[in-house]
Amino acid sequence: MRGDELTAPEPARPRLPPFGVRGRALDFVPTAVAKDIAVEWEDLGYGVVWLPEMAGRDVFVHLTHLLTATRSMIGATGIASMWARDAVAMSCAANALAEAFPSRLIVGIGVSHKNLVEKVRGGSYGSPLASLTEYLAAMAAAPYRAVRPTQAAPRVIGALGPKMLALASQHADGAHPYLVPPEHTSRARSIMGTRALLCPDQMVVIERDRGAAREIARRRIGVYLSQPNYVRNLRGFGYDDEDFQGGGSERLVDALVATGSVDDVVRRIREHLDAGADHVSIQPLTSQPRGVPLGQWRELAPALRELAPMARRDQHEPRSAA
Repeated sequence: MRGDELTAPEPARPRLPPFGVRGRALDFVPTAVAKDIAVEWEDLGYGVVWLPEMAGRDVFVHLTHLLTATRSMIGATGIASMWARDAVAMSCAANALAEAFPSRLIVGIGVSHKNLVEKVRGGSYGSPLASLTEYLAAMAAAPYRAVRPTQAAPRVIGALGPKMLALASQHADGAHPYLVPPEHTSRARSIMGTRALLCPDQMVVIERDRGAAREIARRRIGVYLSQPNYVRNLRGFGYDDEDFQGGGSERLVDALVATGSVDDVVRRIREHLDAGADHVSIQPLTSQPRGVPLGQWRELAPALRELAPMARRDQHEPRSAA
């Protein structure tokens, strides 16, 4: 085997558009409709679409459809489970898509959750840190005999705790934290330093009735409060057992989900940017679990366009870790 089959081009840290969308809801509509929605997102100014992976469409296949439909939108796996494909398969999929769509792919990789890996996939869930470290090394060494991309796609990992965040900066290109307050973004930037990409996700509910907004939020975040990794991470920010009951206490819900007016939501997104985020993935929630909340993305777009120049300027300025 030739040495060049084992050596991938070094990924460059891209200057990402400051705002993107989490496209979980696209699994609930036909592919043709999903492509139309992606085109509208791009027209509204959202520069990245993040697609999660569980038991729906294959995330790389889905991104291929969306990238074909759009002009310059970046597609990101957010995240692709390391348990869904071995390291060679993940590397080959990433190289193929990066070659077809230059500078339009981010490969987000994660360890998923013990119950999903063992009960849904029938796998064996070992140490997340050790498993992912080994997996990333195997990806780096994976052969690829097709036409290579001119630039490898950046790799980010679904990182929460300090060790995973350190791994994200040392053995990947950054992190895509999920279910985190802006305080986590600040801590993550401090751990990862200035060069790593930091792309947190922010759930939002544009609804002036805060009580109604919190109930919508609880129906979504309550699913995650049964997962030990999310709970363990949130305990590090002062939350305790009472906060994790009934879909989340008021203070926990308010910390994790931006609710209220458009201005309220944009203020929270700005907090992540001020804390060191390069990019924020925006995830509107709705009272209909399988709904596509296009209305909220449309409402946010004008305010985000006003914020974007400032966010881009902050990206380009030298930044010191806290």
